[in-house]
Amino acid sequence: MIIGIHGLENKPPVDEKMRWWKAALVEGMRRNCGFDAEDIPFEFVYWADLRYDRPILADDNKEPYTPDPGTGPFPRQDPDESQPVNAVLERVYEGLDWVQSKTGVTPVDDVILRTRFDDLWHYQSETGFAQEVRSRLCERIKAASGQRVLLVAHSMGSIIAYDALRMLEHDAPSLRVDHFVTLGSPLGLAEVKLKVAEEHREVRAPDNVGRWTNLADRRDIATIAGALADDYGPNRHGTGVRDRAVMNAYRRPNGDPNSHKSYGYLRTPELSEIALAFTTGRPAGT
Repeated sequence: MIIGIHGLENKPPVDEKMRWWKAALVEGMRRNCGFDAEDIPFEFVYWADLRYDRPILADDNKEPYTPDPGTGPFPRQDPDESQPVNAVLERVYEGLDWVQSKTGVTPVDDVILRTRFDDLWHYQSETGFAQEVRSRLCERIKAASGQRVLLVAHSMGSIIAYDALRMLEHDAPSLRVDHFVTLGSPLGLAEVKLKVAEEHREVRAPDNVGRWTNLADRRDIATIAGALADDYGPNRHGTGVRDRAVMNAYRRPNGDPNSHKSYGYLRTPELSEIALAFTTGRPAGT
């Protein structure tokens, strides 16, 4: 079973959003791996309705899912290719992160969360909202008990998923997630790590995951804190985070790039290979 959970901001209706996530995943596996994945078992955890009165309807949706017009595999990130602007930002944030983590005062992250991650701000400050969101994912994971599970979490969804997995360590210790994949995750932000330490004590991989892969496009502002393996230690089984740089090739309908978009992450060759290996058992260099 592949379970997805979406990220920030309001979304289209749940059935539509679920179809689009699966369509992006299937498109990536077809183009990157030559594998028809239409029948992959896929479920979706939707929580936008807990924050917004009504979903985004077709006439108001500025970025509906559409298949990419190209052919062949989607591009990979060249490990030798420099991204100087982002490298500078990462170095600057690294220093600020150290100060914020040591002092517990997070003015930089406060600005980032309030201006770019408003839902995350509410998640961290409203206990009832956080409990409802986590409960939805926990129940879905429990319902998949006995099945192998690939959990794919985008953006703020990765924080929800992390918190839910840490909760399940105590509430349902027999449950396991075979592979936890985070996409465009802000788990490295100082304020997020402070919240993790406050609630869960140890900043580490959840004990109930067999693998954790973090896919990040360095142009994505959500990943400005850099590699998660630098901050999240291994769990008691020795499983830690494997960070992989990817290229999110998604473009908005007007042609502008959007390196944080879920559909772009879902179509990356790296995620396609993980999903292929998970669903078929075929090795794919993951």
